[in-house]
Amino acid sequence: MSDFEPRDAERLVAASYTPDDIEIDRTLRPKRLADYLGQQRVKDNLSVLIEAAAGRNEPLDHVLLSGPPGLGKTTLAGVIANELGVRLRTTSGPAIERAGDLAAILTNLEERDVLFIDEIHRLNRQIEEVLYPAMEDFSLDIVIGKGPAARSLRLELPRFTLVGATTRTGLLTGPLRDRFGMAFRLDYYTPEEQAAIVRRSAAILEVPIDADGAGEISRRSRGTPRLANRLLKRVRDYAQVRHAGRITEDIAAEALAFFEVDHIGLDRMDLAVLDALVNRFSGRPVGLSTLATAVSEEPDTLEDVYEPYLLQLGLLMRTPKGRQATPRAYEHLGLKPPVEERQEGLF
Repeated sequence: MSDFEPRDAERLVAASYTPDDIEIDRTLRPKRLADYLGQQRVKDNLSVLIEAAAGRNEPLDHVLLSGPPGLGKTTLAGVIANELGVRLRTTSGPAIERAGDLAAILTNLEERDVLFIDEIHRLNRQIEEVLYPAMEDFSLDIVIGKGPAARSLRLELPRFTLVGATTRTGLLTGPLRDRFGMAFRLDYYTPEEQAAIVRRSAAILEVPIDADGAGEISRRSRGTPRLANRLLKRVRDYAQVRHAGRITEDIAAEALAFFEVDHIGLDRMDLAVLDALVNRFSGRPVGLSTLATAVSEEPDTLEDVYEPYLLQLGLLMRTPKGRQATPRAYEHLGLKPPVEERQEGLF
């Protein structure tokens, strides 16, 4: 018998992230633009800008990367640093709690280094004020002392490139957004791009997989490389335990059904959201907080992780009164939309 339990399936896919998973993800991440699959428009722009900056021996303009989670923003920051031949320093908006934290990071940078700040929209406003002169003039204003004896000291910083990543562009302040020389939005990947990513990752992991098996995983990975790699690892485990190890289309479909990922990539939480909208709230518009409480999930997680894909598939819509299931959602659940039910009642 297998050690897998069905009730743990969605945690294995979406939530359980062990140190081994993190190390594997680092191994799977491309190091160069040539190895970075998808996002062709962004790659084409960056290749020209990086080559120009390197030719002048100057730092690249500050770069803002936006888009849903899992599309490769962190990976792309590492690729930029590698292409420039410089070090990458990584932090996140919530981790920088005081202006002194930011000052310590900035003063430890070297010429042309890349500083990556994930979730940059969550920076404290006071910290943003310190960041402005650092981005514009490569200088840092420090206040020494307190009260009447306080004085300001300006420190010169090495010329560096700030790469900021955000899933919520609308939460960025105008002054911060305007200080980025380039802004790129990463889009969801096509099934063909996803399949290529799965095949590349399988080759690195030395997992035997055929083209149809890679295609089956890609179709259920929500256009997100991070999820595609996670699903590949779970399918690999299933194929190792239940089959001979090789991944075919049938084995991939069997494994993903076992882990409760349906044929269009919806997992248990996605279906719980649709079920709540359709059955618990009878198709009426529902506020985000109420919906999050109904499915036992945080509102931010619901809005950032689950809603974008449901909106993309046309299963969910946002109305002035709240979230509401679409007729397509009813069809996916095997139910009739309310309009059809009312029409039947007229006869």
